[in-house]
Amino acid sequence: MSVVEIDKVVKRYDSVTALAGVTLTFADGEFFGLLGPSGSGKTTLLRAIAGFIKPDKGQIRLDGRDIGRTPVHRREIGMVFQNYALFPHLNVFDNIAFGLSVRGIRKAEQVSRVGEILSLVRLAGMERRTPRQLSGGQQQRVALARALVTRPKLLLLDEPLGALDKRLRQQMQIELKQIQREVGITTVFVTHDQEEALTLSDRIAIFNEGQIVQSGRPSEVYERPKTAFAANFLGDANFFEGRVAARGRVATEWGYLATNDDLPPQGQPVMLAVRPEKITIGPAAPVGASLGNRLTGHLAQAVYSGMSTTYRVTVGAREVIVFEQNRGDHVFGPGETVSLAWLPTHSVVVTP
Repeated sequence: MSVVEIDKVVKRYDSVTALAGVTLTFADGEFFGLLGPSGSGKTTLLRAIAGFIKPDKGQIRLDGRDIGRTPVHRREIGMVFQNYALFPHLNVFDNIAFGLSVRGIRKAEQVSRVGEILSLVRLAGMERRTPRQLSGGQQQRVALARALVTRPKLLLLDEPLGALDKRLRQQMQIELKQIQREVGITTVFVTHDQEEALTLSDRIAIFNEGQIVQSGRPSEVYERPKTAFAANFLGDANFFEGRVAARGRVATEWGYLATNDDLPPQGQPVMLAVRPEKITIGPAAPVGASLGNRLTGHLAQAVYSGMSTTYRVTVGAREVIVFEQNRGDHVFGPGETVSLAWLPTHSVVVTP
């Protein structure tokens, strides 16, 4: 287990800045997710840690040691690629043992260590199968076993579950987290999948245009986003623009909205973000006296998805999205007049 420090790392490709002075620390034994759109810099950072690219500025330290000049094969880092990169002509045993062979590990120890890791990833008995004889989930476990068998200090995962279908991906999320906990290895993974980031990560960092927009525990970033980008990228959000009217009150074109967040001085512009699942939808009559924000609109669309229903409600000239868990209650239909309500604590002030 190890601590990784990313200190003001910069990487440019001609006129494009892929990393703009990124600073992060991955704690010992932590599962850290790098999240962001394509081209945001997350994969560039992962490849810089692995040693595949060299930063223009800054340091990458592993347990306090600058590894900037350390060759890839000497960094004590294991990596799993999105396409797994298994050798198609080698069986499961030889794929996993490859890294041990090139390190000159004795055959007897190879057999012992491969056996241990196969048991860990629940593939015991499949040593002689080739990759094409395995399912997608099994191939993913072989790639993970190959990365772990050399006992690295750090594990890097590049979109590790991206090639799997949804159901298998959800299953492998649970297994991957369990394996990481059993091994106790510091793990950094790249994903653009919001659900995957929330499920796997101890902490996350959201990237955009080579910079970290926000980092922290998944629940912190999701519940209290600092920017409109973070709110919109990690989940869905409704945004309301207005001006500060008084303490805890924002004047908008839809009326006054309440928030418990700190506000700028009176008269200053401000933006509020509200998660769709925080909003209660009901008949046109007021929905509960304790809720501090109310809007009235007309239902434009209701999409039933089994566990929940997504409502799109027209309020004035804009649309508000509402998620409601399926409890067997009344499902509103298009054209109905409805009331939307939410608590002031769910109105989060964000930077546009």
